[in-house]
Amino acid sequence: MEATLTIPKKILARQHEITADYLKAIDKHLDDVMNNRVLDMFEIRDFAEAMHIHPTHLSNTIKLTTGQHPCYFFEEKIMEIAKALLQENKTSVAEIATRLTFDPSNFTKFFKRFQGVTPKHYREQWLMKDLGL
Repeated sequence: MEATLTIPKKILARQHEITADYLKAIDKHLDDVMNNRVLDMFEIRDFAEAMHIHPTHLSNTIKLTTGQHPCYFFEEKIMEIAKALLQENKTSVAEIATRLTFDPSNFTKFFKRFQGVTPKHYREQWLMKDLGL
């Protein structure tokens, strides 16, 4: 007879609670960054500290409940904000980088790693598409 491991519902519920709290914390932190209430971008350990749990526990829980590492969700949200700001075409790439606590060169590298094009090229593509070209 093969033994199977079942995780108690209480533990599963807590894992999902931690995941939901982490996702809310990302949104709150990025809102604070965009509204100049904080000057530095959080790292996973900062989120864990704010949630009163160990960073390894936070990382393992997020990975277990979602299949993705915590940074995946954080970087995805940063990219959403960056793309929205680039699409507005009111702010320079350097200013967007600074608002998102990047130095412009690192922002370009970060953006290109996720989007496949530089922020400037992304904006140009978006404007061409918006004009129907």
